Amino acid sequence: MAAAAQTAPAEARPSDGEALPAPLAKTSAPAIATPAAPTEPQVNFSADQVIYDSEADIVTAQGRVRLDRDGNYVAADQLVWTRKTGEVVATGNVVVVNPQGDKLIGDKVTLTDSLRDGTIDNLLVVLESGGRIAATRGVRINGVTTLENAVYSPCPVTNSRGCPKNPSWKIVAARVVQDPTTNKITFRGGRLSLFGITLPLLPIFSVGSGGSGGSGGTSGALVPEIAFSSSNGLELALPYYWRPRSNIDFTLTPHIYSKTLPAIEGRLRNLNALGAYQVGAFLTYGRIDDPDPDAINPATRRNFRGYVEANGKFQLNPYWSITGSLRAASDKTVTRRYDISRDDVLRNFIDVERIDQTSYISIAGWAFQGLRVDDRQRSIPIALPAIDARFILPGTFVGGKVQVQANSLAILRLDGQDTQRAFASARWDLRKLTRMGQEVTFTAYARGDIYHSSDSADTNVAAYAGRDGWHARGIGALAADMRWPFIGPAFGGTQRLTPRVQIVLTPPTPNLSIPNEDARSIDLEDSNLFALNRFPGYDRWEDGSRITYGIEYALDRPNVSIDTIIGQSYRLTRAESICPDGTGLTDRFSDIVGRTRVRFGRLIDLTHRFRIDKSNFAPRRNELDLTVGTDQTYAQIGYLRLNRNIGSSVEDLRDKEELRLAGRIKFARYWSVFGATVIDLTDAKEDPLSLADGYEPVRHRLGVTYEDECLELGLSWKRDYERIGAFRKGSTFALRIALKGLGR
Repeated sequence: MAAAAQTAPAEARPSDGEALPAPLAKTSAPAIATPAAPTEPQVNFSADQVIYDSEADIVTAQGRVRLDRDGNYVAADQLVWTRKTGEVVATGNVVVVNPQGDKLIGDKVTLTDSLRDGTIDNLLVVLESGGRIAATRGVRINGVTTLENAVYSPCPVTNSRGCPKNPSWKIVAARVVQDPTTNKITFRGGRLSLFGITLPLLPIFSVGSGGSGGSGGTSGALVPEIAFSSSNGLELALPYYWRPRSNIDFTLTPHIYSKTLPAIEGRLRNLNALGAYQVGAFLTYGRIDDPDPDAINPATRRNFRGYVEANGKFQLNPYWSITGSLRAASDKTVTRRYDISRDDVLRNFIDVERIDQTSYISIAGWAFQGLRVDDRQRSIPIALPAIDARFILPGTFVGGKVQVQANSLAILRLDGQDTQRAFASARWDLRKLTRMGQEVTFTAYARGDIYHSSDSADTNVAAYAGRDGWHARGIGALAADMRWPFIGPAFGGTQRLTPRVQIVLTPPTPNLSIPNEDARSIDLEDSNLFALNRFPGYDRWEDGSRITYGIEYALDRPNVSIDTIIGQSYRLTRAESICPDGTGLTDRFSDIVGRTRVRFGRLIDLTHRFRIDKSNFAPRRNELDLTVGTDQTYAQIGYLRLNRNIGSSVEDLRDKEELRLAGRIKFARYWSVFGATVIDLTDAKEDPLSLADGYEPVRHRLGVTYEDECLELGLSWKRDYERIGAFRKGSTFALRIALKGLGR
């Protein structure tokens, strides 16, 4: 073992009259320069005592022996190095660590002088990924370790009290080969033991070792997935994972069904210097129940069915980025039938953004695919381009900050109304604190719009259509917002009582001649009570001066938090409001809105939102979200009732009543049961157009899960009641097995 070793400590030096062997002795530089000899590998060496037998040419190190060469580390109680043969025998609490981080533990190890190859009996291999392999004998040649009569498992073999326990799963094999170049552990003649039940494996079976060598990942078959549904029958998914490089992987999953034709699914993921993206696709052939609302007799046809999606983000530099998403389906029911997605609208966009501390620029395009029964694709808009730019001007103007904005949008439809819009605006804000503690914010806003519209007669809701041709509009507003917080001790904590008053002055603004594309879902709630414009978009502006008043209250004490707000507004002008009836903003006095949130530590979290009719105090919005419990055992209740009496022609503001329940109970250390349901309680009182009878299940979920440190096993049932034309998903049973520790 030729090497240049560090000097041993004093207690490790040979006794008087003995000389250090040449490779362990210090050498001095020659007096005359000679050609440089090849540098021999460095060996870091230490021990409590070193004995050198010059006749037998054997070095014996005893007591806390430590060796390190080329990333191969050895620790033992005793080490005997026979220099003639290059054999190194380590005994007593031997630990061998390779450059990949894997650890071999045994009582006796025989190595070559490179510390890289050798044999070991009755060993334990601790992988860098956390898995363990126990074997009767192991041989390592050129870094490849071959183990005989081995058992592999990533599970802990002792409990929290240090007592031994059987792992949830393990693989028993006649021979195990660990190759750091391929980053794989290969089992020959292997059997899987799951909770003591022995299951056969393929004759040659491999898993990832989880080390940093090789390509950074491991290719191979993943654990199959099993499900049963009333629409597809028994389903068997057989995913195969391929990772050619550390930053690219691909998963190919054939799906086999008992009641329909097979399908193929693939997903590619890539991470590079600019960002990341992924592309997925699903393809099959089968019957399509076409829910075409225009068809008198909806056709049932057979054709290729599929779904494709892609998304990603690229950071070009610290300021500029590109974000995109693509989703498309061959028909309206493919995503529901094959459990791909429950979304009823597929959104597609590409967005180029520039963001810094004082500016924001977005250049985007949007397209949508509707999957609801009554969606007509040719009438669904395409937004291209959608440009928005905002800048905060440096310095101050009359003591306040100025933000300018420019916006442009083009809405295109194959069948229906087309709209183009452009505007520029400026907003000035000045915030002051008075001597009495009031916080006052003054705002001035000005905006100029240009619109062009065509085919407005194709829009069914007259309030949305506007008029064809070119239109210009000027918008202006002055506002003052005053908050007066009172803070003091209460109930062992701190309370804050904050009255708030806002005045907004704005002249009459032309609205109905302008098409409404982005400001349809208006509804008074706590989030927009004090907004300058309570319409959600730009196409409508809430004109008419008003005063808004309310009060905020907060209490904070150890483990208890209460936060609430309530308010109302009053229009100062008698002009008729452009807001639809039922939105709470039609009359001079608005409805009363509020929100209350109560939290008790991490055990209880309650949020209640409401809107009360100002005339008869009837609840027009009643929304409750309650979570009780811990992360492992909890119950969730959600209730929503919208009873705003909005006309049926306003399709974006339909009323509804819904109950959501969910919960999880951990009834044992590793076992838990969970469930969830959504029930439609809507009837004619909320929505005259609804066909529901006041109790219509939407979907149910129920399942049981076992999860420990290395295994996740779950059985679940779900049922979807929603009908899309003639298609209804029905019930689905799924069995999920996840063996943790199979690589990374």
